[in-house]
Parts: sequence; C-alpha cells; structure tokens
Amino acid sequence: MANSLTSESKKLATWYFTFAAIIFGAQLLFGLVAAIQYVMPGFLFELLDFSIARMLHINALVVWMVYAMVGAAYWLIPDETGIEIVGIKLAKLGFIILTAAVTVVVLVYILIQYGDTTTEIMGLNVGIWFINEGREYIEAPRWADIGIAVVLVGFLLHVFLTAIKGTRTGIVTVLMADMIALVGLYLCGMGFTDSISMDQFWWWWVIHLWVEATWEVFVGALAAYGLITMIGASRKVVEMWLWIEVAMLFGSGILGLGHHYFWIGTPEYWWEIGALFSALEPLPLVAMFVHVTYDWGKETGKGNILTNGPALLWFFTNAFGNFLGAGIWGFFHTLPQVNIYTHGTQFTAAHGHLSFFGAYATILIGVFYLAIQGTNGLKRLKTTRCTKMAWFFITFGVVGMAVSLTIAGYVQVLQERAQFGATWEAYFVAQNSVWFTQAMGWRLVMGVVTFLGFVFLVKDLLTIGKNPENEK
Repeated sequence: MANSLTSESKKLATWYFTFAAIIFGAQLLFGLVAAIQYVMPGFLFELLDFSIARMLHINALVVWMVYAMVGAAYWLIPDETGIEIVGIKLAKLGFIILTAAVTVVVLVYILIQYGDTTTEIMGLNVGIWFINEGREYIEAPRWADIGIAVVLVGFLLHVFLTAIKGTRTGIVTVLMADMIALVGLYLCGMGFTDSISMDQFWWWWVIHLWVEATWEVFVGALAAYGLITMIGASRKVVEMWLWIEVAMLFGSGILGLGHHYFWIGTPEYWWEIGALFSALEPLPLVAMFVHVTYDWGKETGKGNILTNGPALLWFFTNAFGNFLGAGIWGFFHTLPQVNIYTHGTQFTAAHGHLSFFGAYATILIGVFYLAIQGTNGLKRLKTTRCTKMAWFFITFGVVGMAVSLTIAGYVQVLQERAQFGATWEAYFVAQNSVWFTQAMGWRLVMGVVTFLGFVFLVKDLLTIGKNPENEK
C-alpha cells in the first residue's frame, strides 16, 4: 500500500490502528472459543479453559478499542490543531513499550494462566505482580498495570502540550478534558483494599466511568470530527451538539454508576440514584443520533461531496447502534426492581455485546477507513462490495448474538430466579433448559457470522485503497 502521509503523528496513528485490528481479530477468536465451550464444555479443557478464554476475549476487546482511540486522537489532532504532536519521538517510544507489554501479558495469560499467590520475590507477590492481578476485566499483572498508567500519562501530556501550542478547537478542548478523566479513572483501579464491597466500589469507577463517561465523550468528539471531514458539516453546529452531548453524558453517566451499586453492600440510596440517572443515560445517545442525522440532512443538496462512503456507513451505524445497544438494551435491566432478577444473567452479556459494538466498534472501524483514505492520498473513498459484506455480516452477527443471549437471559430470569429462587439447583435447571441451550447454540452460529464479517473487513481495509473508482 502506497503511503501518502507526511504527518508523523498520522503515521503513528496507523501503527495503533494496525495493532488494534490484530487484537480485534484475537478478541473474536477467543470469543468463538468461549462460545463453543458453552455448548461443548469439554472443548480445550485444561488447555484453554473457559475462564481463560473469556478473560482473553474481554481484555482483547478493551485493548483493541483503547489502541484505536489513541490512534484516532493522534490522527485528528494535527488536523484540529494545525501542528504535529509535541514529542512525537517519545510518543512512538510509548507505542513500542505499550505493545511489548501487551504482547508479554497475552503470552503469560495463554501459556502460564495461573499465578502462585503464596510465593514472594523481593517482597512482591508472584501471582499478582507477574501473572494476573485477578480483578475481573482489569486482570493485567501489577507491573503491566503501572506501565499502562505511565504510557497513558504520556499520552495525556502529548495531547495537552500540542493543544496548548496549536489551535484549540472545541473538539480539541473536549478531548483535553476527557483525557484527564480517562487517565485519572484508570488509576482508581490500582488501589487495594481487603473489603470486597469497597474494592467493587472503586473498581466500578474504572469499568463504568471509563466506558459510560470518558469513552462516550471520546466517541462524541470522533463523530464531530468525522462529520466535518466526510460531509463538510458546519463546525459551529457540530460543536454545539458535541457540548450538549458532553453535558448530558457526564450528567447522566457519572451518577448512572449507581446501577452497579445495587447489590454490592453499598447504602440503599444508590437504588434511587442509580435508577434515575441510568434511566437518563439513553438521552445523550438519542442526541448523538439526531446530531448525525440532522447534520447529514442539513448538508444534503449544498454541493458538499461525501468524501468517505465506508466511514459514513459505520458512523451512521454507530449513531443508531449506540442508542440501541447502550440505551435500549441497557435500560431493559437497569431499574433495581428488574435488575434483581436479571443481574448476572445472559441479559448482561446481550447488553455488553450490543453496546460495545454499537457504541465503540462501529465508529472506530469508521476511523480505520478515514485512515485508509488519508494514507492513500484519496480525495474520495468509495464503498465496495466487500465493504457492504463486512458491514452486513458483522452487524447481523452481533445483533444475532444479542438476541440469542437475550433469549437465554429470559430463560434464566423465569426459571433460575423467579421459579426456583436463585439456588444452585435453579442455576443448573436453567442451564439445561432447551431454550437456553438452543439460544447459546445460536449465539455460536452468530459468532461465526461475525468472524466472517471480520474477514471481509480485513480484506476490504487491505484492498479498498487500490479501488480504481476512488478519486485522487
């Protein structure tokens, strides 16, 4: 692929995008392994157990999205500020350090898997410091935890120093504020307490506030940048919507954290707080959908040429998918009167799959296409058959998984929780239900469909830049 980039920051962004795509593929593979193990429990038993496959699946999800977001920031900042990233050599070193750390951690997860928590070396617990910290979703060993935090602080400094030196648009200002929260909230997951309730209290500051506050704001900034880039939308209008979304996201997302505090031993006032503000969380997602649709309609007929068809396709999918997955599927089970039955069932997995796809994967794939356009020096990137196949199979597959998991969760609510009272016997009755097993079988089928879409996506990303219908 010919590289037409002159910006060192954008070249660095393509490094992040490339590694993100690789980890994306790994995430889907480990997800397929876990899905197979649900219908064939003996698959890879004692070689790659379900607990390990699930951990790798979820961690790979977080890692590839963080890589793509950092890459997206490095891509848009030169356009928004008018200058190169300050300290680009250190930024490249940060990528190398982070990628080396992620690679080592993944190999340890696969090859060693479990750590010895009874042995210490120089006062450091071997299992926690070198194998697995043991905290769900943020299992990275302590040495990698510290390394990730250092790299994130470096990223924050690069963004701030560049914004201070260059032009500071509304998009850049939002990113500056968001980066502080992104880095600061990660540090909340690095403390230790021997109280499980206190540990969960702070743990959710990373898990929830990262995803439902800082990541959502980041997506809003990307949507604003993308609309200006792709359809020539008015910056004034786009940034107005962005500030509205930011206010609503922070306003609802922060106290919406309360829906994770229902059953972990925190005071009962979190029931009301969590229920109210969680109910408000879909509103900024509606605003984002209106934002994209309004700007597209407003610019239609003005002579503005759509410069990137594939990217706009994924951006529109993000606007609708964010509302559907994070908003509707989240609201299904966010009230405590409902959550008492759905908590810990496949309802949660259905929401997780559809929301991460709709809210983040879609727009980050769209940014990949923006990078393909810029890397090849194209004035206009056109949609191909492969683009449509990738979009259809990935979208259909993920929605199919969400529906399948929702059916499985419904069985658990009826049998495991309502009928048999949430006992161990009730758990196994629900697991052996015909509806549950069929739903998990369909989840596997839809997982294969999603992976097929990923194959089309990779092929398209590698070849679409050479499409002769593109305009130079």
